[in-house]
Amino acid sequence: MPSSRSSNLIIIGGGPAGLMAAEAARTHGIEVDLYEAKGSVGRKFLIAGKGGMNLTHGEPRPAFDQRYRERAMQVGAWLDDFDADALREWARGLGVATFVGSSGRVFPSDLKAAPLLRGWVHRLRESGVRFHVHHRWLGWRDDGAWRFANADGECFVHARAAVLALGGGSWPQLGSDGAWQTLLAERGADVAPLQAANCGFDVDWSAYLSAHHAGAPLKPVAARLHDVSGHTPMLQGECVITQTGIEGSLVYALAASLRDAIARQGHTVLELDLAPDRALDRLRHDLAKPRGSRTLSEHLRRQAGLAGVKTALLHEVLDPAQRQDPDVLARTIKCLPLRLQRPRPIAEAISSAGGVRLEALDEALMLSALPGVFCAGEMLDWEAPTGGYLLTACFASGYRAGHAAAAWLRMS
Repeated sequence: MPSSRSSNLIIIGGGPAGLMAAEAARTHGIEVDLYEAKGSVGRKFLIAGKGGMNLTHGEPRPAFDQRYRERAMQVGAWLDDFDADALREWARGLGVATFVGSSGRVFPSDLKAAPLLRGWVHRLRESGVRFHVHHRWLGWRDDGAWRFANADGECFVHARAAVLALGGGSWPQLGSDGAWQTLLAERGADVAPLQAANCGFDVDWSAYLSAHHAGAPLKPVAARLHDVSGHTPMLQGECVITQTGIEGSLVYALAASLRDAIARQGHTVLELDLAPDRALDRLRHDLAKPRGSRTLSEHLRRQAGLAGVKTALLHEVLDPAQRQDPDVLARTIKCLPLRLQRPRPIAEAISSAGGVRLEALDEALMLSALPGVFCAGEMLDWEAPTGGYLLTACFASGYRAGHAAAAWLRMS
């Protein structure tokens, strides 16, 4: 027979936003029960930290806020409560020192996510937060009880308030599969369709490039979304050629604009500068030098510093006659057009865009259609590039939702 429980505040989702909401609510003495579909909390947080835990970014505000694009004002309000400096201080309270890297990204001193998460979960348990893992939210019973599937079949929870921190649609194997969209839409919440963010893009490579250069890094390189006016500045960074296209931090920084352009036009063009440290006139001069018996590849290596995948990219976009013209070569090195066909599937993306529209929430992140139900984290309709901005907004939204839920309970 299904079990039935009662709780003051339930939090559904054990990622950074949910855990922070639990911590914030407990500071007000509110009893908190946290439900997580997987067998442990913070799984995506741990995976994201495997290559070096990028916790936040040292960029000052208000420039920091602008990373959230059209949601800069709303997310900026969350950051007024809990910004990058507050996040670093919070980590210090868990015994985790942080440092700012050369890129401006902020890392734990040991570059690891696991010690921070272990310390945090231990502190939450000590504070009285009750964890319920292997509990997948199924919606509501007719009497308003929250339904969860668990090892015993199903259980029902009567809660006075709830914070939903259910994640987006990326990396669904870690728990964020977007199944909540239908449940909330059926209750009147305005939900924008989820789509890939911080993702790679497909390019119709030749069989040769796909077979011989997949996995090859492109660095140094600069990129921009094609702009007929030529006024869009190049953004320098690194990316990687994949079997199907291109991905990496430089691409992720432009991903939202690239994705939106593809949605409008059916495709878009990413322009690459393969030699960002060399001026066009110098390239023209150097490539015009006689090459004698040397191959084009050797000539490009000596005179332009290009080799490997960068040379292969020139072969992708130029025909044999064009490759013999020093001026065409130089201009293409400085502005190589890659036709992007589509973003990679959302399941492969680092994060997702779309979700519960912020207009469906009040400033406390409570759903207008569901009083007493608050939302936080990646399930909200905002996006940001990698580099610590994603995590910071997840923490900040959880902080606001947790405090707001506690305040709502006190007044109800």
